[in-house]
This record gives sequence, C-alpha cells and structure tokens, in this order.
Amino acid sequence: MATILKKPTSKFWFAAFRDATGRQRRQTTGTTDKTKAKRIAEQYEAVAKRRGNPQKVRENFASLYKEFFGEDLPNMTVRQFVNRWLEDRKGENKSVGTIAIYECSVSRFLAFLGSAADREIASVTQHKITDYRNDLGDKLAPATVNRDLKIVKMIFRKARLDRYLFEDPAEGVPIVKRRNEEKARRPLTIPEIRSVLAVADPEWQSLIKFGLYTGQRLGDLASLTWANVDLVRGEIRLVTRKTGKRLLLPITGPLREHVESLPHPDSHDAPVHPRAYETLNSQNGRSGTLSNAFTELMIQVGLRPARTHQSTGKGRGARREGMDISYHSLRWSAVSMMKDAGVPDAVVMALVGHDSTAMSQHYTHVGKEALTKAANALPKI
Repeated sequence: MATILKKPTSKFWFAAFRDATGRQRRQTTGTTDKTKAKRIAEQYEAVAKRRGNPQKVRENFASLYKEFFGEDLPNMTVRQFVNRWLEDRKGENKSVGTIAIYECSVSRFLAFLGSAADREIASVTQHKITDYRNDLGDKLAPATVNRDLKIVKMIFRKARLDRYLFEDPAEGVPIVKRRNEEKARRPLTIPEIRSVLAVADPEWQSLIKFGLYTGQRLGDLASLTWANVDLVRGEIRLVTRKTGKRLLLPITGPLREHVESLPHPDSHDAPVHPRAYETLNSQNGRSGTLSNAFTELMIQVGLRPARTHQSTGKGRGARREGMDISYHSLRWSAVSMMKDAGVPDAVVMALVGHDSTAMSQHYTHVGKEALTKAANALPKI
C-alpha cells in the first residue's frame, strides 16, 4: 500500500511504495496537498508494480495532473526529448569532444529505435534498452557500450525528473562486463617510443615528446599556442578540453631542451604544432584524424598490425579488435616511469591532471617543486 511522507529538505509530500521486485521506492509528488499526494502515490505504485494497462495508467495520471496542477502532463517523443537534452548539454559549456561523444551516442540510439523514436518517450521499455545494449555489444568494445549506456541512462533519468516518465526504464539495465579477449591497454616503452621517433617528421617528434614529458592528451597538445608556453617561468599553462581543469606544467630537463630548439614565431597566438592545430580545427576539435596518423607511425615500426580493407564477413557494424597501444599510451608511460622512479602517486596524478574529483582533492597542496622533481624523473629520449 502506497503511503506518503515528508522530508525536512522539501516542502512537497513524497510517495513511498514498492515496485514489482519488492524494492522500496520514494518519489516526490510535487504537491503540498496531503489528499492529492496520496492519490498521486497510488498512481506511482500502480506504475511501479505494472498493474493495469500502461496507456490507461498514463491517462489516469494525466487526468490527475491536469486536475491538480492545472496543466497538461508533459509529453514528448523520444527524438524530441533526446534532441532537447543534447541542446541543454551544449548550453552547459561542455567540451567539443564531450559533445561529439554525446552526438554520436544519441545518433546510435535513435537509429536503433527507428520509427519508434517518434513515439512518446514513455513507450520505451526496459527490454528495449536492454536490446539496445546487447546490439551495441555485437559491434563495439565493452567500454564504448557502457559509455553509450551511461548516456542513455542520463537521458531517461532527466526525463523522469522532468515528469515525462513515471518510472525510469534504463535504471535497472546493467552494464556489460569486459570480455576476456579484450586487449589490456599498456604504456609504450622507451625503445618503442624511440622507434616511432625515428620514422616521425619533426612535428610528430615534437608531439611525441610533449606527450611523454607532460602526460597530456593529444587534443590538448595539438591546440597549444606559444601563449601557453612560458620559458622564463619554465611553465606550460593549459585548460584540459575533456575536464576543463587548469594545469600548470613544469618545463624541465629534456622538455626544456626540446622547446628551446623549436622555432619561435613573433606572435604568441601562433600554434606550437601548426599542422596538428589546423587539423584539429578543421575537424571541429576532434582528434580522431591525429590519432589515426599516430597509429600509422606505429604500423610503420611494427608496433601495430597493418590495416586491411579485406572483408571479414562480419560487415561494417562488427566490433573492432581491441587496441593495446595508442597516443594515449604516452600518458601511461609518463605515469609508469615516474612511479618507477619513486615519485609519490599524488604528485604523479597532479602532474598529468587526474580526472577524478575525489582523487583531485588529495592533490590540492602539491607544490611546484614536487611537480618539477617528478618531471625531471622522466628519461631523455
């Protein structure tokens, strides 16, 4: 039997009820009227226990909503709500890369739904989202499947909070487990880095050295201008595109020697790596083309198998083989080498710009001297 209760943090009554699995649920009724709240709670319970025809339950709730709040129950198609959600994310000043990931994930989800994307968002069931997850699992790596599923969960959670749904159909869909055959990511060794440097042109040699000695992502280094580089103070200042974190990185040892060897233009706004900078901008901030170029360098020295256009019989939607090394491996190389040199974890993570908010709280007091010593622990290549 559904009941109602008050929370000290809200003026509204909350509905307390159990769902079809027996799990206790609590959800705001959006009203301060006790009688109205009780009737809303009963409707919540009917939905959660899947009692009666879903369309009839929604009609009853819509009638209550109109009676109590004087307006129609919010209603949108899946496509309409998903597109609005995406526009809202763009308005939150998310990075270009993050928005690109959202757009790709949303596109896959709508394509999977097909014509069902133009039905009410309330028509999407847990089974449908599970089918979507399973469909992705046949095409993409587990990490990508779980990322897309997380985005779908974000969308439906927002739809429930905005009252387009009584129950979140994505809530109970579990993530997929990593496959045993999935290749583990690993750092590049110094001999491997040197072999790639041997076949790289000067700009790529520079990007590789920046990658190792700063531990930063390819997109962030490709977007560097000379305004970010201060040789007098021995610092590189940048804001990471993925997390928006402000970093102050020391220029020491081999990195300083390399930076001093580069041609310095008259304009501070000039990019440090002009071709990479232009490629990044031409791709709307996406670094995929640059990542592919680095992969070609690894193929040249035998670190990655050559790509083939021969058909595998699985079609274009088949899941690709896992990749154990990439440009990002330089970031892991930096972390691994500094830890091997005895640099404390907190200093290492502060230098490369750890993404975890919880972890970052421990690195607040890491000083410049400690960061400089950590950077100096990296070997010359």
